[in-house]
This record gives sequence, C-alpha cells and structure tokens, in this order.
Amino acid sequence: MDISTLSNFTMQLKILAIVKHIWQMGPGSDLTVAARGHGHSLQGQSQAHGGIVINMKSLQGLKMQFHIGNLPYVDVSGGELWINILREGLKHGLAPKSWTDYLHLTVGGTLSNAGISGQAFRHGPQISNVHQLEVVTGKGEVVTCSEKQNSDLFHGVLGGLGQFGIITRARISLEPAPEMVKWIRVLYTDFATFTRDQEELTSGESTFDYVEGFVIINRTGLLNNWRSSFNPQDPVQARKFKSDGRTLFCLELAKYFNRDETAVVNREIHSSLSQLNHIPSTLFVSEVPYIEFLDRVHISEIKLRSKGLWEVPHPWLNLLVPRSKIQTFAQQVFGNILTDTSNGPILIYPVNKSKWDNRTSVVTPDEDVFYLVAFLSSAVPSSTGNDGLDHILIQNKRILEFCEIARLGVKQYLPHYSTQGEWKAHFGSRWEVFVRRKSSYDPLAILAPGQRIFQKAVPYSQ
Repeated sequence: MDISTLSNFTMQLKILAIVKHIWQMGPGSDLTVAARGHGHSLQGQSQAHGGIVINMKSLQGLKMQFHIGNLPYVDVSGGELWINILREGLKHGLAPKSWTDYLHLTVGGTLSNAGISGQAFRHGPQISNVHQLEVVTGKGEVVTCSEKQNSDLFHGVLGGLGQFGIITRARISLEPAPEMVKWIRVLYTDFATFTRDQEELTSGESTFDYVEGFVIINRTGLLNNWRSSFNPQDPVQARKFKSDGRTLFCLELAKYFNRDETAVVNREIHSSLSQLNHIPSTLFVSEVPYIEFLDRVHISEIKLRSKGLWEVPHPWLNLLVPRSKIQTFAQQVFGNILTDTSNGPILIYPVNKSKWDNRTSVVTPDEDVFYLVAFLSSAVPSSTGNDGLDHILIQNKRILEFCEIARLGVKQYLPHYSTQGEWKAHFGSRWEVFVRRKSSYDPLAILAPGQRIFQKAVPYSQ
C-alpha cells in the first residue's frame, strides 16, 4: 500500500495513525512500515513486503520556516527535497552548510544515512548540521528531540537507517549563501600524490569550500561522468594532454564567492593551486552560479533521461576506507579488480572524523581521516541484451571480499547486508547501543523492514 495522495498536514497525522495502529495490534500482526523518500536507497531497503510504504514526498509543501539572525536555520518537513530548500533559502540569502552531490533527495532520507559531499571535510555530513527533529517512533509516538531534549533518540535517528523513527520535521542549520562558484579540475597520474594533495587541502583552513575527486580508468562516454556537467570541456578530453591509457585521478575543487570578491578569490586560488602537484596542462576552471554548481548532477540526469540511460539498475557500492589503507585499497581495486569506468563514475575523497558526531548511529572507520569511495555504476542494456548487472554485482562482491580478506577496516556507507550477523559485524562495538535503541523506540520492529536488520515480532537480544 502506497500512502501518497493525502494533504500535507493530514499526511503527518496519517503517518502517526498508521504506526500507532500497528503498534497497538501487538506482536501478532505481520504489518510493517517503510518510509520512502525519492527512492535512492539500495537493494529495496525502502520497501515493506506485505506492509505499508509511505511516500514521504507527500509531506512536501508544508511551509518552510526560515529564522534569520546570527545563527540562522530553517524548519522543513522530512519529505522536503534539498533542492527546494536551496531555492527558497536563496531568496533569503541563506543555504544549508552541507550537501549531497544530488539534491533531489528528501531531508528524512539523507538524515537517516548521513548525507555526504565535498563540503563534509569542513562542515561534516548533513547529520552534523541538524538542530532538532520531529520523529514518529515505532510506538506511534510523536517526539521532538535535539541534543538537549530526548537526545538519545535524536542521535539514534541521525544515520539510523530509519530503524528508530520516521523523520517528519527537521531544523537545519544555515549560512550566508554565496553568489558564484569557481569550479576547478586538475589531473594526476600518481595516486599517492593525488591523495596527498587531497589530504592537504582538507586539513586546516583550506582555501576551498568543496574537495572531491574521481578515478578514470579507460574513460568512456557520458556514463563515466554523469554526475557532473563541468564546463568547459572536461580535462580528460583536452587535446594537450594524452592519457595513453593510464588510470587518471581527477581532483575537483570549488571556491564560493560573491561577484565583488572576484579579484581576491582569483589570487587565493592561484596561490593554493601553485602548492599542488597536479599536471599543469590539465588545469580547467569554470565559473558558475552557486545553484548551478550544487545542482550539477540533475543537469546530467536530464541528459541521461533523454538518452534512456537513467531508469536503469544502479548497483552502487559506497565504502568508507581508513586513510592508512587507502593506498593498498587503490592498488588492488583500481589496479586489478576494475578494468574500466565505463559503467559510471568512481568518487574518492577524504573526510575528517572530527566533524562527525560519534553519538549518532553512523559507523565509520577507526581513524581520524577516512575516504569515501563510491562506485556509482549503471547497468545499461547493450546491443546483445545483456544489461551488465551481473558483471557489476560480481565486481562489487570482489571488492568487498578483498576488503574483508585484507582486513582493511572498511565500513559500508548506505550499507546492505543479508543477515543479522553481518549487521552485527558492521556495527561492531556499537551493536549493543543500536539494539538498545531499537528496543526502546521500535520494540516490535515495525519500521524499516527492508534493511533486514530485525524481524517483526521476533525477539532479539544484545
């Protein structure tokens, strides 16, 4: 059952009524509830077999309340899209601090995971920039929570994969929004040099506001780079640089500024770039409006939709790799397991653990710096009728098996496991806290059954 046609305020009440009714039915009922945002969760995790799927986008349209002052913030519904917050915020000269690369996702969806992009090295993930939540728990209770009020639920829900409550309202921290962005790309052939420069840029007071990177192996076509509508011509295609079939590493940077700051910003960028060790001839700079930079993936989405390349399976694999193991990881994965990046882009960039709150439910590697490595594959049908899905799934499995055998201490971001034993291994020492929170806020395991962490009405223990 898909609840998606109700008015907005009625929808909030309906979510509460549904969960409360199932809770009151007790352990004898098989009904479960899944909250579905924009459908970007993996492996059917936003589904509820034989249960109720709530379309959280039905909460869109609830009035955003902007609070302007020294510490600005906005109150929004859990079903609101980040792109809409950006558009409305810009009318007030404000915007959230931390983003995901793709903005057409719901607030509740990204806050239930973490919400990571190239700003995370400075501001942390999106879950580090939330003041308050309104949550419907698995007991059918509406609870307002924050660091000071019902803090255990607050931290549990952030990154909690929807296991402890459905986010119906969130208070998001804001900052003054810039007008423009200097968007920069440079190339490397040496991975160690590439990561050394990345880590330097993400430590201390960086000149840049956004730092990411991606891997290019035998680059081919639009799918390799769908996540970015970079303009001018992509540096990989530059005539003055020949890759000769080598694996390349692209550093992607952005500097935010207002138009009256152009001269100063240009000097700062020139100074910072002069300290890097990229291939000089591959420097490309573009200047775009702030909203165009942040919504860059959607621009590419439109192109892919026009070619029938968007509505295809996306067997993505997102990993958090400890800094001390990233060279070992890259040598095996980029050197042996992967032979090309024709199935989609591979992102790679470091983040600082100091910007993450270890009281939330998100699990990260046990090091101060770790890398997000995202394999954003698309299984596109070929002329032979083979969509390549099996090949990508096997490739993902090989990567995970290598990480396990080599004991790299890797953690999955947007995790997927088939058994509770695997989930216990994922959470490690934090499993007991996760189970305690489940017992406190959703003891009948009504919520988020698609994660396959807990089974409805089946007793579980620490």
